[in-house]
Amino acid sequence: MSASRSTGTTDALGPDEDPGREPSATAIPGSRLLAALLDGMDAALCAFDAHGTITHWNREAERILGWTAAEAVGRRGFAGWAVRSADAGDVRRRLLAVMDASGRQVDEFALLRKDGGRVLVRTQSSGVRGEDGKPAGVYCAFSEVHAQIDLERSIALSEALFEDASWGVVLVDVDLRPTVANAYAARALGGGRTALLGRPLGELIVQGVEDLEGALQHVLAEGSPAAPAELWVTLRTPEGDRRRCWRSGFLRLASPLAEEPVPLGVGWLFRDITAAKLAEQDADRVRFRANQSHRAARQAAECEDPMEAATTALDYALAGFADHAVVDLLVDLVAGERLVRAVATPSDAPGPCLPVPGGPLPVRYAPGHPALQSVERTGSVRAAAPAGAGVAWAVERQWPGGSAHALCAVLRSRGRTLGVVTFLRAANRGAFERPDVTYAESVAARVAAAVDLARLTAGPDA
Repeated sequence: MSASRSTGTTDALGPDEDPGREPSATAIPGSRLLAALLDGMDAALCAFDAHGTITHWNREAERILGWTAAEAVGRRGFAGWAVRSADAGDVRRRLLAVMDASGRQVDEFALLRKDGGRVLVRTQSSGVRGEDGKPAGVYCAFSEVHAQIDLERSIALSEALFEDASWGVVLVDVDLRPTVANAYAARALGGGRTALLGRPLGELIVQGVEDLEGALQHVLAEGSPAAPAELWVTLRTPEGDRRRCWRSGFLRLASPLAEEPVPLGVGWLFRDITAAKLAEQDADRVRFRANQSHRAARQAAECEDPMEAATTALDYALAGFADHAVVDLLVDLVAGERLVRAVATPSDAPGPCLPVPGGPLPVRYAPGHPALQSVERTGSVRAAAPAGAGVAWAVERQWPGGSAHALCAVLRSRGRTLGVVTFLRAANRGAFERPDVTYAESVAARVAAAVDLARLTAGPDA
C-alpha cells in the first residue's frame, strides 16, 4: 500500500483503468472516485497498511483532529503527533490487532488535535485482506464520543417513544397517512400498530378528522405550533363510536440531508385526556347550575305571585339546559282529573316561560305519553325521537316542533302529585342524561312548591 500525500488516497486500493484499453470519455479514475467517496462521508475515516502506515485520511478526520491529509498520510501510526507517547504503543497494538480478527472492533482512544487539545473518539476498526487473502491493512472509522453518544441517545429516545412511551406517538407522512405508530397510539386509535399504517385518518375517525388534518397541514406549511392543542374526535370502533379528547403536540419533520429543509411529515404526540375533560366539564356544569339555582331562589323570593315565582325558576333552569319547557297541571274536571297546559315557552322560538292564556282545556295526550308515564310513576321519564322521525314526533306529543329530546319530571308537594314539567331539546343537542334528571327534579321541586302555594292562596276551587 504505497502512500499518496497529494490526494489522501493510494492507487493500491483500486484504480479501475486498464492500461491496455483507452479509458472512456466519461469514466472517473478509481482513485479520484474513492477520494470523493471518502471525503463525502459523515464519519472520520483513516486506513493503515500492514505496517501501520497511514494510507487514507478524509475531510471529517481533518475536521475533528485538525491534521490535513497531506500531513497525515504516510506517517507511521499516531505516535508523536496524534496521540501521547505514553499511549502510542497501546493504540497501535489495538488498531493493528484487528487485522487478525474477524468482524469489527470498537475502541475508545484519547487523540491529540493539531492545536494541542485532546479529544476522546470512539473507533470502529476492521481488517483489510489482500487478493491473496492475507492481512493487508486496517481501516478505522471514528467520531467524537459526545457526538456518538448524542446519536445513540437520539436512537434510544426514538426507540423508547415507539415502544414504552406513556403517550401516543404517530409519524404522519405528507399525504397525512400514519407511517409509524407506537403501542399507546394503536390502542387509542382502536387498531393494531401495523393495521393503522398507510390508512387515511378518515377511516379511523368519524368526527373531528377535519380539525386533525387541518392541524397537520398547518404544521407542514408553517411549522410546529407554540402550544399543545385539545382535539375532540369520535372514533369508529367494533364496540361503536367513542368520543375522545386528545391533548396533541405537533413537530414538523425535515430531512437533515437536504440543503434546504424538505418536509418528511409530522410527528404527532398526544395523550387521551377524555376523563379529565369530562370531569372538568361536569364540575363547570354543576357550578353553573348551582349558581342559576341560587339566582332563581333570590329572584323568586321577590315575586308576589307564586306562579310568577314558578316561571322564574323555569327561566333560570332553561339557560344551558333545554330549549323549551312546558308545565301541565292536574285539574279536576267533569270527566275526572286531567292534565291541563298551564305554563309554556313560545313554540316557534326560545323565550320566557309564561302562563298559557285561555281556559282549563285538557291536553290531548295519547296513552303512553311520557308526561302521563311520569305522573303514573311519580318519577322522571326520558324520551328521544327515533332516527328520521322529523317534526312529526314532537307534534304528535303536543310539543314545540323540532323537539327531539324530552325529560318529564313530576311535580309533587305535601305528598300530592300536582302535575308534570317537561324540558325539551332540539335535535342538534345531546339527549338528557342521568345528571340532567337530578337537576330537573330539583327544579321541579321548587316549581311544585310555588304551584302549591298559588293554589292555596287562590282558594279551594283553584
